[in-house]
Amino acid sequence: MTTKVTPAQAVQRVRLGSIKDILLNNVVWLLLIFSIIIMGIIQPIFFSAQILSNILTQATVLGVLTCAISFAILLGDIDLSLIGTMAFTAAVGTLSLKAGVPWVLCVGIILSLGLGIGLINGILIAKLKAVALIETLAVKLVLQGAVMAMTEGRSIVDLPDNYKWVGQGRIFGVPFLPIVFIIVYVLIYIVWNKMPFGRSLFAVGGNANSAYVSGIKVDRIKILAFGISGLLAGLAGFLLSGYMGAVTSNFGTAYDMNCIAAAVIGGVSLSGGRGSVQGILGGVLLLTVIQVGLQILGISSFYVTMAGGIMIFLAVLIDAIRLKIQG
Repeated sequence: MTTKVTPAQAVQRVRLGSIKDILLNNVVWLLLIFSIIIMGIIQPIFFSAQILSNILTQATVLGVLTCAISFAILLGDIDLSLIGTMAFTAAVGTLSLKAGVPWVLCVGIILSLGLGIGLINGILIAKLKAVALIETLAVKLVLQGAVMAMTEGRSIVDLPDNYKWVGQGRIFGVPFLPIVFIIVYVLIYIVWNKMPFGRSLFAVGGNANSAYVSGIKVDRIKILAFGISGLLAGLAGFLLSGYMGAVTSNFGTAYDMNCIAAAVIGGVSLSGGRGSVQGILGGVLLLTVIQVGLQILGISSFYVTMAGGIMIFLAVLIDAIRLKIQG
């Protein structure tokens, strides 16, 4: 015997479902607001302009890398080569700089190398059907080994001021890095929401076979996605090397898993086809707020690392719950 549902009950169920979806898709912002309030109550200095500026500055590199890996995750794949790409491109660029190449050309070299590495990843994965997890891991290890060989384990330091300005400079007293952060996210938003490539990216990630049948060039979308991912990794390498004023032997390794966590916490589904720029932004800010907040509270670095691991675990858990509820 079936129970008859009245129109009023049907409308109520739809409303409850909509509210549930809104909460699930924006849980990262609720967690961010909660974290900020708790940090501010414990340590009021957390609300100072200097600390907030520091959060945005530290979020920039993580934010760019999170955008980069989100292109691969949206396809239902993964790109583990990003840290190797950013380290290798930054090392080549700064070594060229030390050899007398103009800094503008060095930046071009960094971005071009990143794009090239990403395109190679995309071709191997799309055309040769290489498993993204293994292929990009192999590329990461090769590139990190190349960095060690080029630098012989020594840091590249004493970079010129004009190269470091983007990472350390200010405009009207405002750090320039957060401005880059905002520009990148605006551009990614336009690509994902206003351009045919963005719609095709989501379609391929949702169901590659259906996308192919509907006329989307699946291989081309994958190659372009990994190319953009590599380009953004190169940009992150430039920004981080400028901010640090050096390229070290463990360059960028602190971002290795955090960029994946930020993307997944922000709502980019590991199964592909789902995600938003605003969600990614929330995930990046949440991780950065927690890390900076723990440092301000004087928590040992060991616990900061543990907190990062917990956030990665929560990212996977949240993604699993979201997929189960939303189907």
